[in-house]
Amino acid sequence: MKQYQMLIGGHWTDPAAGEWIDSIEPFSGEVIARIPRGSAADAGAAVDAAHAAFHDPAWSELTATARGALLRKLAALIERDAARLADIERSCNGKNITEVAGQARNVAQWFYYYAGLADKIEGAVVPINKPGVFNYVRYEPLGVVAAITPWNSPLALTAWKMAPALACGNTMVIKPSEYTSPPLLELGALALEAGIPPGVVNVITGYGSEIGAALIENRKVAKIAFTGGDFGGREVAVAAARHFKKVTLELGGKSANIVFDDADFDQAVNGAIAGIFGAAGQTCMAGSRLLVQRGIHDRFVARLVEIASQARIGDPALPDTQVGPIATKAQHEKVLRYIDIAKDEGATCILGGRPLSGPGYGQGQFISPTIFTGVTNAMRIAREEVFGPVLAVIPFDEVDEALAIANDSDFGLAAAVWTQDLHRALYCVDRLEAGTVWVNNYRSTSFTTPFGGYKNSGIGREGGTEAVKEYLQPKSVWITTRPNKANPWVLG
Repeated sequence: MKQYQMLIGGHWTDPAAGEWIDSIEPFSGEVIARIPRGSAADAGAAVDAAHAAFHDPAWSELTATARGALLRKLAALIERDAARLADIERSCNGKNITEVAGQARNVAQWFYYYAGLADKIEGAVVPINKPGVFNYVRYEPLGVVAAITPWNSPLALTAWKMAPALACGNTMVIKPSEYTSPPLLELGALALEAGIPPGVVNVITGYGSEIGAALIENRKVAKIAFTGGDFGGREVAVAAARHFKKVTLELGGKSANIVFDDADFDQAVNGAIAGIFGAAGQTCMAGSRLLVQRGIHDRFVARLVEIASQARIGDPALPDTQVGPIATKAQHEKVLRYIDIAKDEGATCILGGRPLSGPGYGQGQFISPTIFTGVTNAMRIAREEVFGPVLAVIPFDEVDEALAIANDSDFGLAAAVWTQDLHRALYCVDRLEAGTVWVNNYRSTSFTTPFGGYKNSGIGREGGTEAVKEYLQPKSVWITTRPNKANPWVLG
């Protein structure tokens, strides 16, 4: 069992209060590591280190090309250690090793991508409407960025923030979930090994209630990049607004997965399974509302039940496991409460709806794949994010009815359309209120394209060139090119 320290200013540091938190494996219930229980004092020290590093010539005077070279070194180290990082993440959050191994390898690609973008950030010469003046715009880093990341995909969701932020010349304080801190402390170690100057990347651990607020309130923090639920995002936005801090918020979803009667039947069934039962439903983009055209509804649901009932459930360390445990006890209890709520509201549970325990289920932090029919869009099961393997199936008749149901939500993170009719697909794409729309696929993401939500699903975008804009601020520069004899009492 490893006892970690925090990374502050390039040094591995014990928590100021001398307290640690046990990191517990969801499957076995065993303590696998101890992480520092940071305090407001530790958060302040990390911000001070990041602020100092931002102004240190070792970082601030690096060319953009040199920053890109450092990010490429870090990417290569992540590639080298991808299997090890994946196993550490799997042990912390219970995600299937096959999925998290792919994610860990993909993390390296995020750093390669933004390494290449680092010296492609260009300003502009503006053809100004005034004689005798030259104007240009340059883009500058914000300063210290505080990244607050969740437990479901800690490496990936940190890379989504860290790679563009560093490429733009910012410095970072990373606050992982207390449940999944070890993989990000290991990532911090790789940043040092890559030669990124001390203080540019800091990792502090502990409870959000004890150090999260300290980060947001710190005057030296220029931006908060947060991924989590809509409740937490609202709290972050309100606190950041008091200090006019910039924010990127990637929040929850209640994404609609719409299947029309002309869809490739087997492909759509597989997409519905992947959309909700992949990662045991613990993804913000989960297709937790399945809208099926009435003519194929019963046949489609029957096939879903057939496949989902055969899911291999168990130890996430085994490569053939398809559904692993719920990551935390609190989340396990929350999902079970939502199942009870759905039953109380009149939905019909046709599969699952119960916890699993016994041989092969470790400490029993499992919930069987669950499917509800007889759902209306007014039910809580259709309106609130469950974040577990629970699917709400809603029938519809016509395309506009499906769109009305899909858009009748406080969320707008993602949606999908399954049809072989190109005109209908594009009609839906134009009208769906979601930041990502998949057509005949689900859960596809890439570092090359933006990801983020409409409505309560967040503010800003991660991924692609759009993410670069989130970590820069424009500066307009005016230069007089000839003597100016204008009236000093009149605005020029």
